[in-house]
Amino acid sequence: MPDHAHYRDDEIVNRETRHEESDVNVRALLWSVVIFIVFAGVTHLVLYLQFHAYARYFRHAAAPPLTMMSRPADASVPVTPRLQPFPTKNAEGMMPPYAVTPVTDMAEMRARDEKMLSEAGWVDQKKGIVRLPIETAKQLVVQRGLPVVTQ
Repeated sequence: MPDHAHYRDDEIVNRETRHEESDVNVRALLWSVVIFIVFAGVTHLVLYLQFHAYARYFRHAAAPPLTMMSRPADASVPVTPRLQPFPTKNAEGMMPPYAVTPVTDMAEMRARDEKMLSEAGWVDQKKGIVRLPIETAKQLVVQRGLPVVTQ
């Protein structure tokens, strides 16, 4: 007995089997794609025109000041301390005009503070206020003790 029967194509006829017409409405699907593309194009066109209209409007409109304070004449130059670039080196050495950098400023500030801590000097000569070196001030506090405030 053979495993399966061989049929010719014209012998296989199933009259109940036919194309299913209710699965997908291709015409409605294509129309929805066309409508989506047209809507996206119109939206992009409207946004493009709106952007250029706002740009043209705000380019010519002078904004009122945000504060009642008058603008100083030298407002284009920032007040000190200004930002400084770090030094950059090239083949010849340091590139000008960067002689004053944050690194050199920090070194100068520390040297100035160290000098104030280690040398005596006048704070206010008229009032008789002096600045003592930190080591001398520590010795005086140890000898005399801390001042006691009575209330």
